[in-house]
Amino acid sequence: MAKILIAEDETAVREFLTRGLAAHGHEVKAVGDGVAALHALEEDAYDLLLSDIVMPELDGLGLALKVAKEWPGLPIVLMTGFADQRARARNLNALVRDVISKPFTLDDINRTVTKALRR
Repeated sequence: MAKILIAEDETAVREFLTRGLAAHGHEVKAVGDGVAALHALEEDAYDLLLSDIVMPELDGLGLALKVAKEWPGLPIVLMTGFADQRARARNLNALVRDVISKPFTLDDINRTVTKALRR
């Protein structure tokens, strides 16, 4: 399966995603913000970045822009609970594979990740 980096500032969501994606057979590393995600990407290679949009330090949109520049082949999926953030993310269609709205189920996230990895 895939090696996935999660950037999510909410501990409960981060743990839910980590457990759920690992149970689906993926190797998962989870960090609490965009800056930590950049450090993780500098240290190791990943098959997918799954990032929240609203985070402290470096938000998911800023992270997506930096990742697309430094690691152009890395698929990116963004998550958000805010409709206005989802609309902002859609402006990055060329860089982002998908945007999933919170709340989502484990089936929803696994389907989204599988689809993003296949493209």
